[in-house]
Amino acid sequence: MPDTPLYLDYAASAPLRPEARRARDAHEAAPWAGANPNSLHSLGRAAARELDRARAELARALGGRVRPADVLLTSGGTESNNLAVMGLAEGARARDARRRRVVLSAIEHDSVLDLVAPLHERGFEVDLVRPGRDGVVGVPALEDALDESCALVSVMAANNETGVAQPVAGLARAAHAAGALFHTDAVQAFGHLPLDLSEADAVSVAAHKLGGPVGVGALAVRGRTPLRPQSFGGGQERGLRAGTQDVSGAAQFAAVARAAAEGLAETAALVSARSRALQERLCAPGTGVVPTTDVPYDGSRLPGIVSVMVPSLDSETLILELDQRGFEVSAGSACTSGSLDPSHVLSAMGIDRTSALGSLRISFDERVGEADLERLADALLDVVAAHAHGGPRRTAR
Repeated sequence: MPDTPLYLDYAASAPLRPEARRARDAHEAAPWAGANPNSLHSLGRAAARELDRARAELARALGGRVRPADVLLTSGGTESNNLAVMGLAEGARARDARRRRVVLSAIEHDSVLDLVAPLHERGFEVDLVRPGRDGVVGVPALEDALDESCALVSVMAANNETGVAQPVAGLARAAHAAGALFHTDAVQAFGHLPLDLSEADAVSVAAHKLGGPVGVGALAVRGRTPLRPQSFGGGQERGLRAGTQDVSGAAQFAAVARAAAEGLAETAALVSARSRALQERLCAPGTGVVPTTDVPYDGSRLPGIVSVMVPSLDSETLILELDQRGFEVSAGSACTSGSLDPSHVLSAMGIDRTSALGSLRISFDERVGEADLERLADALLDVVAAHAHGGPRRTAR
C-alpha cells in the first residue's frame, strides 16, 4: 500500500482548497476575527461587512438572478435542505390551506427523503416521483404527480451517486404551472456544472463539496417566497435561521465558490474527459464492470463522478480491497451492521438488486491527474479479475 492513499471520494467531501486556506488566514489575522457580526460595536460591524461580502459573492456564483439578500447562511447542506423542504411546505400551506402535498424525487439525498415522516407528522401527504432507467426525472413524470393540492416540489440538481443532472428549469416550470413552489438541492452540482437556477424558488448549497470547510452552507430563497423558520433564537438571517453566523466559514465558502465560477467551463471539460476515459476503461467488454447509467459527460452529468457496478461482488468487498491497495472510494449503497442494502437511487432507477449491491462511486476534481486514475483502474480491474478466477465470491445475505 502506498504511504499516502489516493483519495477518490470528493463527492463526499473535497479536500480543502488553497483559496479557502487564504480566506481563513486573512480572517484570523483581521482585528474583527471572533467578533459577533450581530454586535453593534465597531468590530461587530466590521465582521458583518465581511459576512455581507461573502453573501454577495455567493449570490454572484449562484447566478439565476439570486440577490445577496436571498442568501441565508446555514451549517451545511443538510440544514439547508431541512429548512427548505419543511419551511417552504409550511409557508405554502399557510398561504393556501389547500396546499397539503409535497412531491419529492425518489433519488433525493437522505437529508430530503428522511423528511417524509416529519412531513406526515405535520399533516402533509408526500409522493415520490421515480426517474427513468437513465436516472433522469422527466418533466412528464412530474406533471403526472401534480395537482392543485401540491405545496412544494423538491428535485436535486444532480444526483450525488450517479452524477446525472436533472432538468431543473423544466421541472420548476411544471411545478409553478400547478401553483407549487420548487426547491432544488444543488449541493453536489454547485461549482461543478453550469446550472440554470433562474426558475427555482430555493436552492441548497454547501462549502465542503467545493473544497471549502465542512459545516458551512447556504440556502438561497427568493425574496417573497413563503418560508417558515425551523429554528428560533436571535433573529439572524432575516429571522429565518437562528444562530450566530460563522464569518470565517462564510468567507472561505465565498472564496472557493468564486474560484469555481471563474474557471467552471474549462475545469468541467477537463474533468469530464478524465471521467469519460476512466468509465470507458473500467467498463470495456469483458471486464465484469458495468456503468450505472449511459448518460454522457456532455453537461448532462457531473464531471468527476464515475458510477459503476460489479455484479459479481459487493461494494463492501470492493471498497476494502481497494483501500488495502491505497485507493479511497465509496459505494452507492449503505453498509449497516450485518447487512448490505442496495442504493435507493439505483433501486429507483430499476437496477436489479444483485447489480446494485456491487456499486462503486469514484469521485474527484481537476486535482486528480490521469496517471492516478489509470492506477485506480489497474487496481480495480485486478481485484475483479482475481475474484473471477477463484477468489472469494459474494456471500448470500
